[in-house]
Amino acid sequence: MNTDVQAPARELLQIATPSRHATTGQVAAGPVDPTVPVGSNPVGLAFIPSGGLYVTNSGSNDVTLINTSTDTVAIPSIPEGGTTPAWPAIAPNGNAYIPNNISNNVSVMNTATNTLVGAPIPLSGGPAAVAVIPSGDVYVSRFSANSVSVINTTTNLVVGVPIAVGSGPVGIAVAPNGNAYVANRGSNSVSVIDTATNTVMGAPIPVGSQPNWIAIAPNGHAYVANIGSSDVTVIDTTTNTVLVPSIPVGSNPWGIAVGPDGNAYVANRGSNSVSVIDTATNTVVGAPIPVGSQPITVAIAPNGKVYVANIASANVSVIQFAPTLSGISPNQGPTTGGTVVTITGINLTGAGVTIGGNPATGVSVNATGTQITATTPPGAPGPATVTVTTPGGTASLVNGFTYAVPTSLTATPALTKLFPPHVYYPFLNATLTDLVTGLPVPGRTITFSTGSQILGSATTNAQGIAQLPEAITFPLILANGGYTATFAGTPALLPSTAIAGIIIP
Repeated sequence: MNTDVQAPARELLQIATPSRHATTGQVAAGPVDPTVPVGSNPVGLAFIPSGGLYVTNSGSNDVTLINTSTDTVAIPSIPEGGTTPAWPAIAPNGNAYIPNNISNNVSVMNTATNTLVGAPIPLSGGPAAVAVIPSGDVYVSRFSANSVSVINTTTNLVVGVPIAVGSGPVGIAVAPNGNAYVANRGSNSVSVIDTATNTVMGAPIPVGSQPNWIAIAPNGHAYVANIGSSDVTVIDTTTNTVLVPSIPVGSNPWGIAVGPDGNAYVANRGSNSVSVIDTATNTVVGAPIPVGSQPITVAIAPNGKVYVANIASANVSVIQFAPTLSGISPNQGPTTGGTVVTITGINLTGAGVTIGGNPATGVSVNATGTQITATTPPGAPGPATVTVTTPGGTASLVNGFTYAVPTSLTATPALTKLFPPHVYYPFLNATLTDLVTGLPVPGRTITFSTGSQILGSATTNAQGIAQLPEAITFPLILANGGYTATFAGTPALLPSTAIAGIIIP
């Protein structure tokens, strides 16, 4: 094999010498699930439309498909047609574009069928990484050619002329303004490309040593992982100036991604860890999270789970953080159970739910891991704690749900019943009963209404009866054909309603 062709790949994936910011051995325990085994030397990660995760394995020249619902291998090895696949991207048409660094081409894979679309697209210069631009086409960084090329995703042809950038371009990220930011590892800079015209904007932006990957935060700022200086540089994409020159992280940060929580997650290849940066304050949050050997790439699922490709241990680490709960609705239901509730929060994927210590049924979680739907089990009257348990931990809403006693309300007709003789007039009568004990409920307010008019209210006596005079309001009751009695409920008693008609004497 031609060693001159191999050289760019060896340089592309080689590890840099740790710098003064190295934190090897200083990581702390973190919320990491068991790793998922993949192929040899995994490098790239990309979520496909089905929700699965593609992992490009640069050593075994194939793709592993991970089922992100179960975090297990769905397909161990999908041949991808090239040599040394690196960092892919998924185009709007659902196809995966995989740059092959040694074979100098880009494979196109149909993610619905997991099969190649035609022959790989020839592209010299050590293609390294792919990013989707606003037009729907893809940019491909060419590591040894110091340029970026465009592939039309309709024709799968290289279009236009190469866009010259800095030395050794790798990661590409597109900001909300449509500009693409390219990390030039060899020239310690970031080039900015206007994707509408495919021209470079201004001079390269100086960053740390050996910038490798870029991620865009919700605020539009670009976060650049610098391998050689073991830090992250922040760029204001509005002004294309450096906002924060250096946020020290772990040793040799290669990959970076921003999650739906707004945090940036940095793969520290030299210290086998992931650092977390709060992009609102540009500060590191907590201790580094230990992962597999030589983490090189990070990808964040819509549900907030963090996936890390570990190039030396041939696996992908899955980080799921403990759930945080914000509320439950409705927060009251009968002791018999059967109330469908919605629990809101974050990091809820894979949740089990108990209420008052008893498991809920019908538990389902939305795709973003922010909402649970569940059905309450039977429970004792009174407040009950709602507990959610995921692979990342446990959270509770103390006394978040109240089990209330179901009630029954009955109301008498508004006039005289002739046979057998029984006179209701001139009072409206409603009786409130506890359906668990069968006993009357005294001391509760019953509201009487007809049509849209409130007639008045009365309190139940020792026999659970509320009585309201109707002599004055009878014409209104007669006009509406009856009346309604309502018990609004309390934290301990569920509401109930009764409708009474009119019996003409």
